[in-house]
Amino acid sequence: MGSEEDALRKAQLVEERARNISHNVRCTECGSQSIEESGADVAILLRKLIRDEVRSGKSDKDIYNKLQEEFGESVLYTPKFDMQTAALWLSPVIFGAGIVGVWAYKRHRQKTNVHIMALDLIRGVPLTPTERETMLDLLTPPPPERATPFSWWRKWRGG
Repeated sequence: MGSEEDALRKAQLVEERARNISHNVRCTECGSQSIEESGADVAILLRKLIRDEVRSGKSDKDIYNKLQEEFGESVLYTPKFDMQTAALWLSPVIFGAGIVGVWAYKRHRQKTNVHIMALDLIRGVPLTPTERETMLDLLTPPPPERATPFSWWRKWRGG
């Protein structure tokens, strides 16, 4: 009784490991599905190959390496990080850093220009027409809302 349960437990463990590996391997025929989800002949053969490898006692890493050697790196959903894939892995980080850098530079320039204009005003240096317009835009308060017969209705509606 105990040996049957052990054999069943071992078979379930092999099946679970094989399914886990199969979910991480791309079908070479379909391209967009894992071999676990695909019904293609190649996917069926690869699933059988993976189960045989798991039963023979190979580690997951060994199985992934064997598949990569036979079918290329594109068969794996998560490619390795090396010089060929560095641009793929780092491009979102570089793009995000570039956006943050541009935003920070523009914000710094805006604050710096306002401070310089304020210092120029204190020192008595005349402002250019563009600087005068910028200062008036920053320092002029917004006009008050005019009360109309239906303004309470718009405020109540949230508009």
